Amino acid sequence: MRNLYKNILTLLEENTNSYSEKIALGIKSQLGWKEFTYRGLGLMSRKIASYLINDLQVEKGDKLAILSESKPEYGACVFASVISGMITVPLDNKLTIYELKSILSDCRPTVLMVSIHNVEKGLELMEAVDSIKKIIVMDEPSYKMELNSIYTLPDNYDCKWVHRSKKSTALIIYTSGTTGSPKGVEITFGNLLAQLIGCDDAIADIIKADTMNILSILPMNHLFELTVGFSVFLNHGYSVYYTSSLKPNDILGIMKEKQVGFMIVVPAFLKLLKTSVEAQVKALPVVPRTIFNFMYNLAGFIPFYSIKKLMFTSLHKNFGGKLQGFVAGGAPLEKEVGTFFERIGLKVYQGYGLTETSPVVAVNRDFYFRDLASVGRPLKGFEARIDETTGELMLKGPSVMKGYYNRPELTAETITEDGWLHTGDIARIAKNGNIYITGRIKNMIVLSGGKKVFPEEVEAVLDKSPLFAEVCVFGAKRTFGSKDGTEDIIAVVVPKPELINEYQDDAELNKVVRAEVKKLSQQLTAYKRPVNISVLKDPLPKTTTRKVKRNEVKELVKI
Repeated sequence: MRNLYKNILTLLEENTNSYSEKIALGIKSQLGWKEFTYRGLGLMSRKIASYLINDLQVEKGDKLAILSESKPEYGACVFASVISGMITVPLDNKLTIYELKSILSDCRPTVLMVSIHNVEKGLELMEAVDSIKKIIVMDEPSYKMELNSIYTLPDNYDCKWVHRSKKSTALIIYTSGTTGSPKGVEITFGNLLAQLIGCDDAIADIIKADTMNILSILPMNHLFELTVGFSVFLNHGYSVYYTSSLKPNDILGIMKEKQVGFMIVVPAFLKLLKTSVEAQVKALPVVPRTIFNFMYNLAGFIPFYSIKKLMFTSLHKNFGGKLQGFVAGGAPLEKEVGTFFERIGLKVYQGYGLTETSPVVAVNRDFYFRDLASVGRPLKGFEARIDETTGELMLKGPSVMKGYYNRPELTAETITEDGWLHTGDIARIAKNGNIYITGRIKNMIVLSGGKKVFPEEVEAVLDKSPLFAEVCVFGAKRTFGSKDGTEDIIAVVVPKPELINEYQDDAELNKVVRAEVKKLSQQLTAYKRPVNISVLKDPLPKTTTRKVKRNEVKELVKI
């Protein structure tokens, strides 16, 4: 086993020596490609670390917060933080000033790294949070900028690396819903090492190549991206590319230009890509459209991906010709979406995890037992069980977080005395070890007869409609009568744009949507059918990983 499992700092050292002039990280900007080789990434990391240690004289355990889009410099700042003995706090680039102040007032960083687009926000935060002593910009300096840039720091690459134990905190990741009462997950070096070991094992099953170009569209403040898209793939010597645009044509352009072999995505992207391909097929003349549909149905009986790729050669050319598949995480993957890509010859590996587990718990990677409805078996080191009373998935292992920063009571509620983590997910475990996630405890709807309904199950049925762009199901509590305290099932639907354009009259649009919901609901047991249906025309509020924010949807419809 490589030395990096003994000490996280050797990840940078070994990869700098082993892969030297190979591209580590890259992004396409308006001026062209910006790429860091492994050697360049190592030098930039040392340069920043030397400045932090020698000039700013940061102390072990000080916090370094990062407010930026995904870019190669982000990786250098993370490594520099590790080298200098600091704790890294990645921040969600889309949070409001109010939310960011709440987080930074909780963790109190000494240094704030910002991208050029976040300079004004950074200066406002520095005024509000007195612990911040220095702001450093992560881009090349512009003539307007008076702040230090990582590119203009002294060319000093020598400093004594600060070693820490596996129990020391490496990252504090603030999860969704941080307004008012921040919830920072403390991830230790031991947690990260356990993830590298477990994910290495999984990646060996998924990617059987020494060289690979990876395209990641997840934000680097997300732990799944930092662990898998960054640390694990760099550990293998792969080249990781980011995109500043999420437009399908821009992404396809990068895939072609860089001959991308795998992508790190959220399921929402795959659903969007599937819809785009289906729209192109629908626009084809009758004969080629009929041939495609015949081939698509035939592909369901063919187990060999090489043959499927030949069947859909023109599609694969659009994807760059080298794409093997996707690693999807951050939200549940709809089985129909995974099946679509598997049929056209692209593998889809669904991952499951939580920030509290550093984050990856399982990856659906086994070829012979792979069920797209499952998230696969736990990574090496994890124990999993189902609570017999609640049906909740419980986890134990070296990847389980240290706890919530400054929240000992919440930590005690989440992790039992003997180390089992409450995931909040309802699940079942098959005989072969595969985990099936069926719902969230906090989303569970309790009806008047005591029956329990998970909104994910209802959403899966309504999502099948070709008329709906988005669906969100939740429970609304009754506060009167004999059913006081129980809940009704509410469905909020965003129709597809073409349906909205077709029915300009809101009453007519609502009528069509309600009829469609009622028709699809016949597939559900009577008590699981929505009793109230709301129609919205704007996209539903989402997290950075494209998960719908149910509480905000509830506020929008005010039921």
